[in-house]
Amino acid sequence: MPDINVWLALAVQEHPHHAAARRYWDEAQLAMQDAPTADAALWFCRTTMLGLVRLLCQPKVVGEGALTLPKAYALYQRFRSLPGVGMLQEPAACEDKLQAYVTARAMPARLWTDAWLAAQAGAAGVRLVTFDKDFLRFGLERCIVLPTR
Repeated sequence: MPDINVWLALAVQEHPHHAAARRYWDEAQLAMQDAPTADAALWFCRTTMLGLVRLLCQPKVVGEGALTLPKAYALYQRFRSLPGVGMLQEPAACEDKLQAYVTARAMPARLWTDAWLAAQAGAAGVRLVTFDKDFLRFGLERCIVLPTR
């Protein structure tokens, strides 16, 4: 399950991490050809879908390439139409995982959405893919922090 920052880097060629995100995408596509399993699938969740569409509309984020809301949503739909890209439904255990993350130790409020994404990935048993090292604090068994260089 790519984080919002990975989906954004995939969607915007001018993004500084586009090449790293594209390498991951290409590797995931090859893995799906070799072993088409849920483990190899690339997942959106509602949070990553909403975040991607919102950021694609923000000139402060994507510059002059900012899209209208209908065009940003259409770009999300193009991703979703690709083989191996799915929408992860919220697992029943997600809220319990979230509670464990936010009560285990002090956590800044800025990590609230990260905690939710980590809880969703952990409860669903899918790999979380990100550029954000803050996700390492959640101790996910399956988390990849992509290199940014």
